[in-house]
Amino acid sequence: MWHQLKHLGLTQLEQALPALFETARQERWTYEHFLTRAIAAEVEGRDRRAAERRIKAAHLPVIKTLEAFDFSFQPSLSERLLWELADLSFVKTATNVVFLGPPGVGKTHLSLALSVKALAAGYSALFTTLSGLAESLETAAYPGLARQRLRRYTTPSVLVIDEVGYTKLAPEQAHHFFELVTARYEHGSILLTSNTAFAEWGQLLGDEVLATALLDRLLHHAEVITINGPSYRMKERRRALRETVAESTKG
Repeated sequence: MWHQLKHLGLTQLEQALPALFETARQERWTYEHFLTRAIAAEVEGRDRRAAERRIKAAHLPVIKTLEAFDFSFQPSLSERLLWELADLSFVKTATNVVFLGPPGVGKTHLSLALSVKALAAGYSALFTTLSGLAESLETAAYPGLARQRLRRYTTPSVLVIDEVGYTKLAPEQAHHFFELVTARYEHGSILLTSNTAFAEWGQLLGDEVLATALLDRLLHHAEVITINGPSYRMKERRRALRETVAESTKG
């Protein structure tokens, strides 16, 4: 029997059967109920494995959730809007979401949290920084490899591009960035975080005309969320400092 299960590709059922047999004996399941539970075990196992593969392929640096975000620390941010985005209508309509604000205000956390929601719903996702993206596309040794790498970033339902604005792009890198945004235009969602105002993207890309064309595509179907508030990192540092001082005074 075990060989037949492997031959049929029912690997999840193979793992679940011993426990199912024992429970079926104890609770005196009917044949129909046993078959229903066996099929459910295979389906649930496959769904679980598929979710694990999606998360691994997404290359998220860390798992973040919307539930864990401290909205009270960022009163300028609309909690209602973020929960509306969490219903993933932006993925279905290939709408981009752009988070603007200074470092440490939670832009990356929110982009990762929305990515996790998308992954849980069965969508594919991929995380990259702009510098990592630019380097990957620029270092392709031949045109075929460049197209292959570009497909890696155009295929996922959700693409997270983090840290836009930290590094000025070289002309070829800027062209690749424009090419990617154009390829995903009205086909897939981009979750983008930036500490740089749109007016400064000409300097970022080294080309005002290219920046205008890129922003035209990026923002045509987009939700722009500006976060003006204190840094979570500084909050944690201050708390750690207070705890250190408190401990030292005890001694």
